[in-house]
Amino acid sequence: MSAKNIIRYGTMALATAGLALAAPASAQYRQTYSNDMGKCRSGASVKVNISGIESSTGKIRVQSYRGTKEDWLEKGRWLGRIELPAKKGSMTVCMPLPGPGVYGIAVRHDTNGNGKTDISKDGGGMSNNPSINILNLGKPSYKKTQFSVGSAPASISITMRYM
Repeated sequence: MSAKNIIRYGTMALATAGLALAAPASAQYRQTYSNDMGKCRSGASVKVNISGIESSTGKIRVQSYRGTKEDWLEKGRWLGRIELPAKKGSMTVCMPLPGPGVYGIAVRHDTNGNGKTDISKDGGGMSNNPSINILNLGKPSYKKTQFSVGSAPASISITMRYM
């Protein structure tokens, strides 16, 4: 086989030789999940107990992020997302995670279900329930929202806030 063909077929040759290729880091981003509480029985995951939901209209969106400055609340840098019809009062969601590590969770109540953030209507909350400063558009530091997850499920509580 020529050098050109080795380069062209290198990936296939490695796979054929039984060598696993690592998935690109970006492959872990933007995973959507259903709310399967069974995923919080073992492995890296977090059970998110959400309280203070003001109404049963619209949708609740729960997103996980790596607990780093580069990823926290950055567009397209969320790891997992679960969207559900809102239920007034409280809800519990199980978020699968890629593995042990440091993470942050953001919850949004899109009260009219339009997929946009309406600051005067929608609610939000984050892991560790940090105070939210409207001057920084409600984006607290990753250091205030991060929590650690090992190889067993974790559990956190988030209280929703509305204007």
